[in-house]
Amino acid sequence: MHPPDLLAALHARRVLAIVRGSDPDAALATVLALVSSGIDLVEVSLSGADALRVIERARAALGPTARLGAGTVLTADDARRAAEAGAAFTVTPGVTDAVAVSRALGLPVLAGVLTPTEVVAAVAEGATALKLFPAGPGGLELLRALRAPFPDVPFVPVGGVDAAAARRYLAAGAVAVGVGGPLVGRAADGDPCGLDERIAAFRSLSKETP
Repeated sequence: MHPPDLLAALHARRVLAIVRGSDPDAALATVLALVSSGIDLVEVSLSGADALRVIERARAALGPTARLGAGTVLTADDARRAAEAGAAFTVTPGVTDAVAVSRALGLPVLAGVLTPTEVVAAVAEGATALKLFPAGPGGLELLRALRAPFPDVPFVPVGGVDAAAARRYLAAGAVAVGVGGPLVGRAADGDPCGLDERIAAFRSLSKETP
């Protein structure tokens, strides 16, 4: 995946699903369920159990064109291992060496930022889009404040974003939202109860169908 492809996917899909779980088999099943249901821009967090293997298995199941990335990429080594596992993009919680290494490996990056200084640094490192993290209770006001000096920067708020908050963020100019628990629930831990309903709630945010 090239940087313009990730940016186009964020614009079109509007939802980046974040899968993080304690059960690798359940995490894989969750990734496949999300993609088959139309939420096909997915990040597998490296903080989950055996996450690199989950990415490898998902890549094998979904094929080379799947929009599958690695999240919680903290270090240069994390970036290298994510690329080897088949990640098409990386997501970092901050502006670290992982951003530059990901770009050197040809992977687009969604880099985590919270301040104007971090925005400038992430853009300078070549980040494709910026993960506004942790968005938290004041995330909407923060997004509006940052978009004033950076109107052309694509922001993706992450952190406690439910379907109602997602609509508010998108209306305020976010290119997409990153969603973990409010979408995935405990499915990646082996309890898929309610997953189909939550997928339906977020699926309606997409600008296009698969």
